[in-house]
This record gives sequence, structure tokens and C-alpha cells, in this order.
Amino acid sequence: MFYSIEIRGVVQGVGFRPFIYNLAASSGLKGQVSNNGYGVLILLDACQEELDAFVQKIRANPPPLCEIDSIKITQIKKTKSFECFSIQMSESAKSLSSHIPSDIAMCAECESELKDKTNRRFEHPFITCTNCGPRYSIIRNLPYDRKNTSMDEFVMCKKCAAEYENPHDRRYHAQPIGCHECGARLSLLDNKGKIIESVNIIDKAVELIAEGKIVCVKGIGGYHLICDATNDDAVKLLRERKKRPSKPFGVMVEDIDVAKKIAIINAKEEELLCSNRRPIVLLKKRDDNSLSDFVAPNINQVGLFLAYTPLHHLILQRLNTPIVATSANISDEPLCTTYDDIMKLRGIWDYCLEHNREILNSCDDSVAFVENEKVFMLRNARGYAPLYLRLPQTTSKKILSLGANQKSTVAITVEDSVILSPYIGDLGSLSSINHFKSHIETLKRIYDFTPDVVVCDKHPNYESTKYAKELVAQNQEVELLQVQHHYAHILATMGVKGITTKVLGVSFDGTGYGDDGNLWGGEFLVCDLEGYERVGQFKYFKLIGGEKAIKEPRRVALGFLFEIYGDGVFNLNNPITNSFSAAEIKTLYTAYKNGLNSPLSSSCGRLFDAVASLLDVVQVCSYEGESGLLLESLYDENITEYYKFSMQDNEIDFSQIAKQILDEENSRIAVSKFFNTIVEIIYLVQKKYDLPLVLSGGVFQNRVLLRLIMKKIPDVILPESFVSNDASIAYGQAIAALNLKTL
Repeated sequence: MFYSIEIRGVVQGVGFRPFIYNLAASSGLKGQVSNNGYGVLILLDACQEELDAFVQKIRANPPPLCEIDSIKITQIKKTKSFECFSIQMSESAKSLSSHIPSDIAMCAECESELKDKTNRRFEHPFITCTNCGPRYSIIRNLPYDRKNTSMDEFVMCKKCAAEYENPHDRRYHAQPIGCHECGARLSLLDNKGKIIESVNIIDKAVELIAEGKIVCVKGIGGYHLICDATNDDAVKLLRERKKRPSKPFGVMVEDIDVAKKIAIINAKEEELLCSNRRPIVLLKKRDDNSLSDFVAPNINQVGLFLAYTPLHHLILQRLNTPIVATSANISDEPLCTTYDDIMKLRGIWDYCLEHNREILNSCDDSVAFVENEKVFMLRNARGYAPLYLRLPQTTSKKILSLGANQKSTVAITVEDSVILSPYIGDLGSLSSINHFKSHIETLKRIYDFTPDVVVCDKHPNYESTKYAKELVAQNQEVELLQVQHHYAHILATMGVKGITTKVLGVSFDGTGYGDDGNLWGGEFLVCDLEGYERVGQFKYFKLIGGEKAIKEPRRVALGFLFEIYGDGVFNLNNPITNSFSAAEIKTLYTAYKNGLNSPLSSSCGRLFDAVASLLDVVQVCSYEGESGLLLESLYDENITEYYKFSMQDNEIDFSQIAKQILDEENSRIAVSKFFNTIVEIIYLVQKKYDLPLVLSGGVFQNRVLLRLIMKKIPDVILPESFVSNDASIAYGQAIAALNLKTL
């Protein structure tokens, strides 16, 4: 009998066809296997028993990087006879079921060859095979064949070609392979673009890092700015040049043993660090760690990741010290991926370790942490992206979701399949907006996608909203749907958890445009796939100075002081009032009283800012989320009390809590009681509605808050292995679009 077996999922670029070939050959079966627009197609000549055994073996032991979504078996009429089992050329059809593989860290076999002096790829900085290496960052089009990647310009030598064409070899159809003779090559430049001659380029780069120089290194999805993480002067210099006064730097180490000397690491964190995705993992610092205090100042956490490319391994083996490895970009600008990009930053770095393999799709480092044995993503990028998700039902429309304005991602939807782009970043500059548009064009090109529906946020000033309206203006047949920000947050968590019933959604973040035109961010929503009702919120407070208040917690706190004391604030002597001049306070009071540039907000994120200012933890932030991180470091788990609060007309008045914080003499006690109070508020509202509790929003990236909620409400529904910040919005918008009505 003849069977067609269609396998969907991550099955291209992961050694799946040779796996099928060898499996069929060892079973004595005849037929063929090929890539197609949906994934992998197998034609098999077999009896029922042979078919069942074959499929069982596929499910039981697939290749390491393979992720099977579905296996569809259809009995077909005999169209031709097979003399053996063969691997066929790829078909060019495109479908969202055909997954673009992610960039994967160097595998153990390649690492062994990298260190083997007898191997022809000894110390080859681009060693790779079917089980590892660049994928998404080098792909131009589907199907995933070498001619559709940036490797098409490298002609394989005879030895590499023989491996590539041998189904029994680990490098069979491994598109990025090469060697010292035919692969990509390194070069070392100074910041004037002059080539630095050296017998061994990597040795020279390591020598420069050891001297305290800042070296820019081209990686898989972009460039890193690198320096010795134990050298105070080097780290301070990088901070000064990058104008990044206190935001933590990521630190790369050679292996898990080095990581354990720097941070306290549990089994789940070690598993995540050592996984083939190699994200940056937020970990608790050891008191006796070797890092410079300037790497992650004033907080008890550090972001560590293990070397994931052969080039990183070669650098760290020689240097024998941890390195700062931070994204090479200007604040709010896209990650640098080209020589021209990186030369714009030559005032930051001294030397650049360059290579000639083109990065077609930028992809930053992923960032994650573990709480209560659960993995939470802060940035979904290298190793995880693009991300393939499902809708709760099928749609006949092709949907383009444009996400929010910060931590931007975009998504395309066909039928019930959603592809979520890697983290793009904030849309705060012309170059970042162009970068955002390029990600959309990449997905449209690869999947031959033209939208019927464009979905965006309700905020009229978001660049993503403006672009949505441009697209609709260009094509009147395209439908426009605008989705409320916090509803999209909750739908995203519901989507990853497969929930379609009514829930109580709690969406806490920094800013989101509300239905009444105010800035929401402390929301309790009873919702399902049909819509939502706002059933609770923090009582509106004024953000004095509008957007300035987002970067200056003292302005948020001053607003609460005005509410509590009125013009009596002029006589106060505390850190908040002392941070302003008397004239400034009078001007700000006038603005507050008259509502001048003082929008109303219910944002829980801004409440964290207010508390940090009230306790003089920070008055002016240098990076987003700084208040929350600093407060985390002050939390004392032995303090279980919380502040008194009340909920009237579905509103929680935070000024009542602020008064109690002002009376607290010990900041550690105040911070701990504040965290406990937020959890108690959520618990109280959840009891009132007796619905499944679903959380989303950037505030729930706070580890202390998550830990306390999971302890207080064990059955809480969280976005595990997914993002809760605005990078989730595009997926929530795709789910909302199923109803095709303005929400």
C-alpha cells in the first residue's frame, strides 16, 4: 500500500530528511522524503504494520532540534514504483506550517571537533552541523536550502560538499557548513576601519580585551560590545561611551563551572543556561563573585549566558575570564548587523572582530529567568524565535498584527497558525521604525503573505498604529481592527495556555491607552474571546510632566504628595521635595492643580516608581524597570505584613498606601509590605469573582511579585515560557481579530 505522510513543525534545517532516510533504509522500506511548503512530505510503500512501526519510531526518537506539531497519514493510489528510499529536492510552496528554524548554540560534537587538533575544523570559528549553528539569521527565503541563505556566496570545497551530499553524515544538507578553506573568514579592524594584521586574529583580539580595550564582535544575529567583566576601568569606560550609567550588562562565560562561581544556580537554571538555546538567565549574585561592581550596580542579580558560538568559545578559552557581552546599538536604536551600522558606533569600541557571513535577519540575545521551577521570558529572540503559536479557532482571514510601541514584535496569521517575530525593540526613532517595517516585509516575503486584516493598538500616537492606518489607506480592501492594550495582554496569556473560557485578567504594566483616553496599567478585566469588562483598577493619579514622569519617579511620588498634603508640600523636607528647587515645586503644583501636561493614569508600573521615590531608592531612572529591580533587591521574605487598603467603586486608592509608606522608618520593611499589599489586592479581587486568574503585563516580570503570587494563589495562570511584557501584544491582537470587531 502507498501512504502519504505529511509532518509539520520544526522539521526543516534540523536533519529531519536524513533521519527519515536512514530510518526507512534500516527498516527496508521504499519511498521518498522531501521538504515542502508545509514541512516534510514522505511517500511510503509499506503494509499497515510497517507503517505503524515507522511512525512510532519517528515520534520516539526525532533529531535533537526537531519539533513535531502534527503527523498526517493518508492512504493514496500508487503513482509510481520505488526501487529504494531516496531524498528528493525541496518543493517551493510556502505555508505557515513550514517553520523557520531558530539559531542554535554549538553542539557537543562540534565543540569536540573545535578542540581536536587532528580534526580539519580545529579552531574553525564557524564550525557547525545539522544540529547547531545559524538558521533564522541567515535565511532569505523558504524552503530552507543553502541557495536561500547568506551562505550561497560560499562555494563548498570538495570535502565539505562530500559531507553535505552524504545522507549518513552529520552535515548532510547542513546549510551553513564550511571549513578553513571554504567558509567565512575573520578580520580585525580598528575604529578607523584599518585592518590589523596578525598571525592569529583571535589571539590578537583576546590580547586587546585583556588590555582593557572594548572590542566589537560580530556574532550570529548581530554585534556585541565586549570587554573584561572583571576590569572596573573597562566596564566603566563602556558605560561612559555607551551612555548607559547603571542598566545591567549581560555577562558571557565559557561554561557552567565558571557561571557557578559568579551566581547561585539551581538545577532548573542550570538546565536553561546549558540548553541549546543559551539565553541570558537572570541569577542571584554570589557575594564573593569576581565581576566588577559596575556590571550590575545596586542590584543582587546578574544576567549570565554561556558561550554559544565557536568564536565565543575560542575567545573565552584564551581569555580565561568572564566578558561583558552587550548588544551593539545606540539606546532605542536597532541592533547593529552590518559593517556600516557598526562604524556608526566607532566612538564606543576600539577594535572590531568582523566576519564576512552576512546577517540577513537581526536577532538579539534572549533573556529569561526561573521562578518556582517555571521559566519566564523577558526577551524572546535568539534560540526561540520566530515563535510558532496557535489560535483557539481557525480564521479565513490573513491577519497582520503590529503589536505595541515598546518591546515591539509583529505577527502574521493564516488559518490557526501564528508566527511571532523576534523581539524588535522600542519604536522610538526613524531607524527603529524602519527596522520594524523590515521584519514585516521579511515575514511577508518568506511566506508570500498579503494581509486581509491589519490589527493594531488603540493608542493614536503609537508608530505601529500610524503604520496600520497607512497600510489601510493604501488598500481600502484591508480591514483595520484596533484592540485595547490590556485586553490583548490577557488574550496572549490565554492563548499560550489554550484557555477559551471566561477569566479574571489582571494586566499590570507601565502604560497602555484606555477606552476613556486615559493611561491604563493597573487593570482587572473579566474577559473571554468575545470581549471584556473593566471590573477594577487603581484610582487615577496624575503623571506630572507626562512622559517625563516615566523616567522620573520623583514626579509620580510628588503627585501623591500633592494629593495627600496639598500646598503643605511647600513646607516638607524630604528626599522628593529636596530633589526639586522651590520654584520647580511651585510650577509643578500649578500644573498638577490645573491638569497641565498631567495625564491621568492607573498604572501599577508607575506605582513601583512612586514607592522607589518615596523611599529615596531612586529619583530619576536611567533605564526602564530600574525601580522594580531596585525594590526587588530590598525585599525581605521574613516580613509578611501588608498595608491597609480599600476598594470602593471598583477602585483602589493608592494614596492611602502611600501615607503608610511615608510613616515607615525602615525602607526594607516598607518595600516588603508594598509587595505583599499588591499580592493581597489581587487575591481580594480574585475571591470576589471566583474565576480563573490570568496575569499579564510588564509588571509581572518582577520576580518577587511572581514568587509571592504563586505562593498565595497556587493555581494562578501565568505566561510560562512566554513574555508578559508588550512583546506579547501582537499575539493577543491576533486572537482578538477572530471576532473582527472594534474592541
